[in-house]
Amino acid sequence: MMEVRNLTFTYGKKTVNECKVLDDISFEIREGELIGLIGSSGSGKTTLIKHLNGLLKADSGDILFHGQSIYDKKYVLSKLRKEVGLVFQYPEQQLFKNTVLADVSFGPLNMGLSHEDAEKSAKESLELVGIDSDYYYVSPLELSGGQKRCVAIAGVLAMNPKILVMDEPAAGLDPGTRRSIYQLVERIKKERQIAVVLVSHHMEDVAEYADRVLVLHDHRLVRQGTVREIFNQIDYLKSIGIGVPQITDVTEKLRLSGFAIEHAAITVDEAEKMILEVLQKRKGERR
Repeated sequence: MMEVRNLTFTYGKKTVNECKVLDDISFEIREGELIGLIGSSGSGKTTLIKHLNGLLKADSGDILFHGQSIYDKKYVLSKLRKEVGLVFQYPEQQLFKNTVLADVSFGPLNMGLSHEDAEKSAKESLELVGIDSDYYYVSPLELSGGQKRCVAIAGVLAMNPKILVMDEPAAGLDPGTRRSIYQLVERIKKERQIAVVLVSHHMEDVAEYADRVLVLHDHRLVRQGTVREIFNQIDYLKSIGIGVPQITDVTEKLRLSGFAIEHAAITVDEAEKMILEVLQKRKGERR
């Protein structure tokens, strides 16, 4: 769907504050996949995702959406921003209309949809994120933190993007609500059949929900691969200031201490299965 080619970007170019933030970044976004984008603070994650819908323009390199360069002079960026939805951290801070329905309808109306079609799209998106119709004519400010976050996400979904880019979608939420948000993201991906790019510092969430992981370090894309390919590189990730899922760390220590598992587990469910298999095998050998 989207191809990023040799992207380079510098803040404050040709000034005393010049700072290169992205350096020769290349990767693809494929239909229906969930990409986890990880990296230590200051590695360039937020700057990178701002390029994906044209909020920032690269110094060099290219971004192709469905094979067409978004930097072509005739390319309509407003069309790209409809197709590539961006949800920033704490998106509920951007809620501003008097009612939930009006807020979620705002984007589709700005795209030129009729009032009727905009409301239809808004209601479908609100239903998808789990906001009951009883809340449609309530002020967003009266909702809980988790509900506000869902309404803000619905506002982006109402524009029917093909790629949904989310910067720490569960930031600041309690563990239960955070899990609900990630389950929502997974449901959105499946029901809308869209690609999701997820920026997160919570490695457990990336391990559980991502199909593929991109690793940024020192403004460069240093690794990309499946969840297992990335999180099995425990020493390397720690060396560049990125953690691994806690269960990965624990099971790797078990493995190194002689516990008979082949590799570190990526999720708790996987660890449970691996450990039970070893224990059952030992029990059988004692017989």
